[in-house]
Amino acid sequence: MEKVAMILRKPPYGDTNAAEALRHALGGVSGNLKVALIMVDGGVLLARKGQNDEGTGFTNLEATLNNCREMGIEVFVDSLSLLEQSLEKEKLVDGVRIVNESDIAAMLEGADRTMIF
Repeated sequence: MEKVAMILRKPPYGDTNAAEALRHALGGVSGNLKVALIMVDGGVLLARKGQNDEGTGFTNLEATLNNCREMGIEVFVDSLSLLEQSLEKEKLVDGVRIVNESDIAAMLEGADRTMIF
């Protein structure tokens, strides 16, 4: 099975990068790809439980992220990015795994394809 690593660097509200990352991840897993969604920098904010999208003009993406996990997409957040964004482990959506840069490097090395959002 082909492995795809998708890196999300942008926060979930403000542009369409997070929504597109989730859309591509769902498409990949539907196409029998093994998908790892890796959130770094502001992208880790997508993993926040109880997101407030009020006034952003964007659709709330928390339910879509949960759908991704339920469909077998592995979801990871970078530990240093969590610190930078002041996001605590307890405030993450269930099932999201915290990894370090060595773990991320290994995932990227093992992937057949990488997409960056």
